[in-house]
Amino acid sequence: MAEKKHKLKVIPLGGLGEIGKNITVIEYHNDIIVIDSGMAFPGDEMLGIDIVIPDITYLIKNKEKVKGIILTHGHEDHIGSIPYFLKKLNIPIYGTKLTLGLVENKLLEHKIEDASLNPINAGDTLKLGCFKITPIRVNHSIPDSVGFAIDTPIGTIVHTGDFKIDYTPINEEVIDLRKFADVGRKGVLLALSDSTNVERPGFTESEKTIGQKFMDIFKNCDSRIIVASFASNIHRLQQVIDAAVVNKRKVAISGRSIINAIKVSLELGYLNAPQGTIINVNELNSLKDDEIVILTTGSQGEPMSALTRMANNDHKKIQIKEGDLVIISANPIPGNEITVSRVINMLYEKGAKVLYDALTQVHVSGHARRDELKLMLTLLKPKFFIPVHGEYRHLVQHAKLANEIGIPINNTVIGSNGDVIELTSKSIVKNSTVTSGNILVDGLGVGDVGNIVLRDRRLLSENGLIIVVLSTDRSTGEILAGPEIVSRGFIYVRENIDLIEESKTVVRKALEKCEDTNVKEWNNIKMVIKDSLGSFIYEKIKRTPMILPIIVEVDLEV
Repeated sequence: MAEKKHKLKVIPLGGLGEIGKNITVIEYHNDIIVIDSGMAFPGDEMLGIDIVIPDITYLIKNKEKVKGIILTHGHEDHIGSIPYFLKKLNIPIYGTKLTLGLVENKLLEHKIEDASLNPINAGDTLKLGCFKITPIRVNHSIPDSVGFAIDTPIGTIVHTGDFKIDYTPINEEVIDLRKFADVGRKGVLLALSDSTNVERPGFTESEKTIGQKFMDIFKNCDSRIIVASFASNIHRLQQVIDAAVVNKRKVAISGRSIINAIKVSLELGYLNAPQGTIINVNELNSLKDDEIVILTTGSQGEPMSALTRMANNDHKKIQIKEGDLVIISANPIPGNEITVSRVINMLYEKGAKVLYDALTQVHVSGHARRDELKLMLTLLKPKFFIPVHGEYRHLVQHAKLANEIGIPINNTVIGSNGDVIELTSKSIVKNSTVTSGNILVDGLGVGDVGNIVLRDRRLLSENGLIIVVLSTDRSTGEILAGPEIVSRGFIYVRENIDLIEESKTVVRKALEKCEDTNVKEWNNIKMVIKDSLGSFIYEKIKRTPMILPIIVEVDLEV
């Protein structure tokens, strides 16, 4: 009897309709594999949040089916949530040497020692459950990046990973277009492809163009040079080091993530620096300005990054001074534009000269533009298509591009996180949804900050806080002291004595009302105080601070 054909499920749990937090589930019958497990930067509305990771409730519920995680590359938006993932679901991880090196470093920070890390190389074949997986070399802004050809019982899936077509890559390892073409000739049921730069025509420039730019800038500069870049953009870091060596400068490194990335890359041979080139920041004072390059984090204006601390005069070892040249070698991730702009303004105020992409080309993307995306789809010739890795408008534009090269619009699905997309050899359809969304990481707390807490933080930031304190006799309920009014972020008490006194009167009347109506439960009394005082303040000055009544019971008989 022929084996029953089940439907193939593709379930994005992150990375659709957003930049970051990439994670995709591939499921067939009793087997699941996971592609990537990334994080995202918090939005401006996520006050106090450090990072955002995907909700993996669906995988936890189906843990007996999960065979492993396969990783496309070592960027944070693809590996950043792995430590949190493994604390919930300890399964094997497969990736290239550099990718696993960066993952291992993250696991050490989280004190995870029992992870199963399994190296793979482009061209290898990996069997996980019913899936046969072949990594395919691609170009990106970090070495050892791959896409995947995944053979399933009903056909082949290709996930491109993040890619560009660079004919002159830094490591001289060109994307394996022949392998993609071979897979395409054999037949591709479904392609999932990077949509980040679909709105930009033509081809993305080679990374080597930035190397020449650095050479020119360094040659004509006699001040300190500070370069901010993504820590994991190893190709970019290599070109900064190369330009420093040619121009007889030493390279100091500031920022934990970039220190870790450089350490791992040097150890594994993905980064080369002559002996003595890289120095400790403590050695900077012994060098002249024209002998210094500082590599740092902070290209996205992150509040605690090294560059932001320099701009704020909060950095313990490095202060921005008149004449410094700061190069921001990255484009802002959507949503980070304001924070990046703020840092640039602060640097200018300190007397620094700042170079960023709007002024001169000091960055090229690691993602394919329209003509590269078109070429990839032409090589693969997939029957069905799901655009991934992009905001919703990027996914729509990529779907239109696929249609231009002959993929019927009905064969393309524009998905959202949590969608269950079911495939047979003849059909593709969004059938249902599973739990997905954002898990917020705040310090050591994972998922303990939700919408209600964020709402409270927003209210506090916008309208401030009033604390109403009073003490009562435990036995009689008589007010012994208070009410006292404490303001934080609402008004300056000394300049608003009348309002404070009126507020105390309102609270007293609220307590009298409770006594008259025989309201004795503390929670109910507090609610009456909040309602009465809130209404009064809004009527008086049109503000809505958070009101926190505190009632202290005192036992006078003791």
